[in-house]
Order: sequence, then C-alpha cells, then structure tokens
Amino acid sequence: MKIAVTSLGESLESPVDQRFGRARVFVLYDTDSGDWSSHSNKRNFEAAQGAGIQAGQYVAELGAGAVITGHCGPEAFRTLSAAGIDVYQGATGSVGDTVAAFEAGALKKSVRADVDAGFGSV
Repeated sequence: MKIAVTSLGESLESPVDQRFGRARVFVLYDTDSGDWSSHSNKRNFEAAQGAGIQAGQYVAELGAGAVITGHCGPEAFRTLSAAGIDVYQGATGSVGDTVAAFEAGALKKSVRADVDAGFGSV
C-alpha cells in the first residue's frame, strides 16, 4: 500500500507537517517495497482557498491508500474518504518514525476531521 505522509521536507528524516491541505511536501511511501518519493504541494500550500480539497485530489492522483498527518480539516477529510483513502491524524516526529508506527499498527484510523477549516479544534 502507498501511504502519503505530510512533511516539512523531502526525506524520511523530515518532520511531519501538522497541516494536511497546506503541507509543504507529501512523502509517498510504499509499504510493500519500501520505496519512497517526495512530491511538492506548493500549488496547494499557496492556494487562496480550497487547499484541503485540492490536496486530497492530489494525494488520490498519487495513488495513496492512506494519509498520515498532524491534522485534517473537514473538506479534506471528506475528499479523502470519498476517494477511499484512510486518514490517520495526530502524527508527530519524523516521517520515517511515523511510517514505522503505521507499519507496526500503532496508529489509529480517524473517523472524522479533528480541526475546522480555519485550523481550530473541532
């Protein structure tokens, strides 16, 4: 399965970006092969509005089956869910540590967004 992890940088050592829609980078990790690649989210990072929806569509285009992030707003969560992409929120630390936690089954799948569109708590 391919998982997209929001990241502040382009490597497994980079910290997890706490925002989904306006994440700087998505690190796409293949749990079957261990291969990974980084994908800029600049077009959505700088979007005036709709960043979460557009980022959700982008992650779907990348072929991700799951997203791991710090926080996810309601529009992005709906977009990801509609695409059949599982969402895991509350991630901290490095991308690599987060991937390891996912592979160990230590992350809990989210059932709803945890912030509102303005990045406040839901």
